[in-house]
Amino acid sequence: MKIVAPAGNMERFYSAISATADEIYLGLKGFGARRNAENFTVEELKQAIDYAHLRGSRIFLTLNTIMTNREIELLYPTLKDLYNYGLDAIIVQDLGYAEYLHKNFPSIEIHGSTQMTVANYHEINYLKELGFKRIVLPRELSFEEIKEIRKNTDMELEVFVSGSLCISFSGNCYMSSFIGGRSGNRGMCAQPCRKEYKTSCGEKSYFLSPKDQLYGLDEIKKLQEIGVESIKVEGRMKDVSYVYETVSYFRNLINGIDKEENTPKLFNRGYSKGYFYDNDKTIMNRDYSYNMGEKIGEVVGKSIKLDEDVVSGDGITFVSKDYKNLGGTYINKIAYKNEKLVLTFPEGTKYIFRNYNKRLNDEISKKIKNTDKKLEINFDFTAKLNEKLILKTYLEDKNGNRILNLEEISETLTQKAQKRAISEEDIKEKLTEIGDSEFTVKNIKIDIDENIFIPLSELKNLKRNAVEKFREKILSYFRRDLDSELKENNQEYFKLEIEKDEPKDLEIRVIVSNEEQKNFLENIKNEYNIKEIYYRTYDIAKQSMLGQHNLDNKLASNLYELLENKNSDVILNWNMNIVNSYTISVLEKIEKLESFIVSPEINFSKIRELGKTRLKKALLIYSKLKGMTIDIDIADNKNEVITNKENDKFNIIKNEYGTEIFLDKPLNIINIMEDIKKLNVDIVVLEFTTETIEDIKKVLKQLKTRKGEYREYNYKRGVY
Repeated sequence: MKIVAPAGNMERFYSAISATADEIYLGLKGFGARRNAENFTVEELKQAIDYAHLRGSRIFLTLNTIMTNREIELLYPTLKDLYNYGLDAIIVQDLGYAEYLHKNFPSIEIHGSTQMTVANYHEINYLKELGFKRIVLPRELSFEEIKEIRKNTDMELEVFVSGSLCISFSGNCYMSSFIGGRSGNRGMCAQPCRKEYKTSCGEKSYFLSPKDQLYGLDEIKKLQEIGVESIKVEGRMKDVSYVYETVSYFRNLINGIDKEENTPKLFNRGYSKGYFYDNDKTIMNRDYSYNMGEKIGEVVGKSIKLDEDVVSGDGITFVSKDYKNLGGTYINKIAYKNEKLVLTFPEGTKYIFRNYNKRLNDEISKKIKNTDKKLEINFDFTAKLNEKLILKTYLEDKNGNRILNLEEISETLTQKAQKRAISEEDIKEKLTEIGDSEFTVKNIKIDIDENIFIPLSELKNLKRNAVEKFREKILSYFRRDLDSELKENNQEYFKLEIEKDEPKDLEIRVIVSNEEQKNFLENIKNEYNIKEIYYRTYDIAKQSMLGQHNLDNKLASNLYELLENKNSDVILNWNMNIVNSYTISVLEKIEKLESFIVSPEINFSKIRELGKTRLKKALLIYSKLKGMTIDIDIADNKNEVITNKENDKFNIIKNEYGTEIFLDKPLNIINIMEDIKKLNVDIVVLEFTTETIEDIKKVLKQLKTRKGEYREYNYKRGVY
């Protein structure tokens, strides 16, 4: 089982490799789902590729965001450069971008990001048909669900085992986007889940903030037993020590060693096993949402009772009984009075947290400096009397087969020994001394005549030349020549020719959430020229919940509902994040798909650029937009209204779909219906969720009068 580690910059990259990570995921500056990370220039990325390949590791580039037509095509020269240099895989969210990459870069692996929210084997096997090599599963899946998926697909599976949890399903969180235009689907999430909210009862808490996730030996064994290929460590924004220690921890667990968990001593806002066990109710931490550190003591009377030793250089945070941060300090020196530690703390302090562990960080720094991942090479050495020395260097695959053979032959002949003959032990000793190299010698096979003499300097030169040439052979093995590949396969650069579309008469369609809404609209649909009424459906098709999806419903909100749908005229919901012509081109091939709702994250000008398609394009013109889809009950089985510090209100609804959070103020662009025609869409959609019949009547009246509330959210500003 491989360990996939994060790298937000070069320093963290070296730390991950040093800790023996098998695969590293990292981002280009300006792209990917962690655009706020420092990330890599093209030259740094090339440096990382060579460094990793010489140590038996691989590099994955994260381009796991929704992308516009222009962005997809703009990146081509950069990706061609990295492809030719030896980039191993690209992690994507966007279906269209995946096809673009697959056609233009035929021998690179395409991995599906957790942002795709692919949560069942039906969807996974469809993606395999499209050329995907691996899927990063949603964090919300239990072990039993992962096990069922594993039984029904041979796609490579990657599972998150540590790090931050999004409270919303990844790829289906729009809070940051709709509040301020900073989209999680564009790598710019402002993390509204980590903010404090006030409930309708006046209670203040971090209502949407989960603890981090950290699996232990039992969980890793279970994943190993069912054949999960890779485990993923989250943390491109985390520091060097965190990356090293967490990767090292999981390396021990994979090897069956139950190592102490030091990760919580380096970054801590509480930990749980996430969704691994169905009955785990300990995911949330409403007390605080940031890295408070590890709790090491509390105030008793006028004294501090510490559960852990502290040393000079530790970082200390003072916390009140309701977990408010009262300030902190670095311990510059340890002072004692009457054999008791003296530590001054602010009034109101209840708990002492350590957010910087000097001793542990020093230990990790020392390990990073003194360790390096090595690639195991093998030597076959042959020395026959009066013949040249032969040193064969090679790697072995997991089945013991030889790969990347290289033969180095000496300049001089061996001689008969006049005094002491060279021994096999002498040869092994010299060949294993390869100094400050990326390699370590695993096996040496020796075939020599008796009583021969070999100058040690000749042996040393032979070994040095072999190692240097083998180094170059490894690097050249990963290099590609895209132009030659395409020529051999009679392929050309794939780019969609987008045909300009024209304005057309608009159909009106409606999505409802309950039977009362449906019955009311059925009775008046002709009066308002409503062509279709759909029931709202589940955003996510979790493996264990597939039976709840109504495949007779013409509205599909995920790939499962689309692929398995029993109708021939299906419409795809807006949460599928369709923002470019390349994705539309992929979906056009699904015959039963009739139309799709464009993502409300993009602006009007981008919608106009989507071009002509056999599918009907639909635009959401009214909706109390959904901000999050959540897999656990965060409101104790009741509906709740929460308010942020900016006084934005959000409705938390617990229903058959799980827990959903809706913006209180609806998207509404009904007033500009004539302008909407110029966007070249075919359909406009009204989506009703929590609206009463009276609310719906007001919206329908606006269809006729074009007078009323107007709120366009991202349609004007777009997203970052």
